[in-house]
This record gives sequence, C-alpha cells and structure tokens, in this order.
Amino acid sequence: MKKIFSTFLTCAFFLSSCASFRVPGEERVILENISYEHYTIAEGYFGVKNYAKAAEYYKLAMRDEKYYLASYYKLARSYAFAQNWADALTCYEDLLSRDSENVNLQLSVAYITAMKGDCDKAIELFKSLNEKNPYDEQILSNYITLLLFVGRAEDAEPFYETFKERFPDSTKIKDFSQQLSENIDNFVEPKVKDTTSEN
Repeated sequence: MKKIFSTFLTCAFFLSSCASFRVPGEERVILENISYEHYTIAEGYFGVKNYAKAAEYYKLAMRDEKYYLASYYKLARSYAFAQNWADALTCYEDLLSRDSENVNLQLSVAYITAMKGDCDKAIELFKSLNEKNPYDEQILSNYITLLLFVGRAEDAEPFYETFKERFPDSTKIKDFSQQLSENIDNFVEPKVKDTTSEN
C-alpha cells in the first residue's frame, strides 16, 4: 500500500510540475506575437491620424527587438505628425546617432528644429545639408522656405537662383519668386514663357 501511495504522490508531483513547464523559446514567441499585435494596432491608429494613440502602441511594440527600430522610427514620425516637437526631436536625434549618414534623418532633425522655433540652428543644419547634397531639391527648397520665413530674403535670393537653375520644372519657383518680389525692392521676377500662342 505504501508503494502504491508513494507512486501516486510521485505521479501527482510530476503532473503538477508539468503544468508549469514551458517549451524552450515559448516566452520569446509570445512576446514577439504581442509586439506584432501592438505594431499592427499602432499602424491602424497612424492610418486614421490618431498619432498620440499610435505613439502609445509603437512604444509597446518596441519591447521586442524584432520590432524595436521600425517602431522607434514610427514613434518619431507619430510625435512629429502630432506636432510634439520636443519628443520627436529626441527620437530623431537618437536615431541619427545610430545612423549618422542618413540624409532623411538629418533632414527630419533640421525640419523639427525649425518647427520647435530654433530657427538659427535650423538654418545652420539646412546650410550644412545643402552643402553636402547640392542636388537635393527638397533640402534646398526647405532651406529657402526657412530663410524667407525668418525674413532673410536677401540671403535666400542666391539660393533661389540656384534652385531655379537646377530644378526648372519645380512648382515652388513661382511661390519663391512671389515671396522674393514682395520682400526685395530690386528683385526682378522671371518672365514666364507664354506657350498658348504656339499651338
């Protein structure tokens, strides 16, 4: 009887310990699945322009290393779209420290710096970006826009001339020309060729 009872206790103990036994790697898979769900939810909120809620879920998705960088980048974008400039700048500067040659991240840092109101620093960032990437239309366009915004039309004029020469089909030329003519006394607007009579 003692032997049967002892066998019974051994089996009961073994079965109860099996209930808490996990397959190796199971917790990792569970965390990855949860992070994937959080990332998917964040993407949904981002898609409907609820950027604050998207940011919450991107932060949760960052708990898994597989989704960390993608979620972190999207978190930065969510902050930027929500006009949470301080948090956006912190994220973008951190991302840039990991990938210092990434022009898109450099451009984002310059843009957000301007949006935060630190225009002098933003001008220096755009100036440096333009020197390193002289044929990037977006960089030069943003640089001119910022110079015009802070009332430095005279400084913007030579960059406008370069812009016009390098990107003659840009729709920004007309806007820049108009702003420059409003702010510089001797500025001559370029003549637009009339193509209607040629047909």
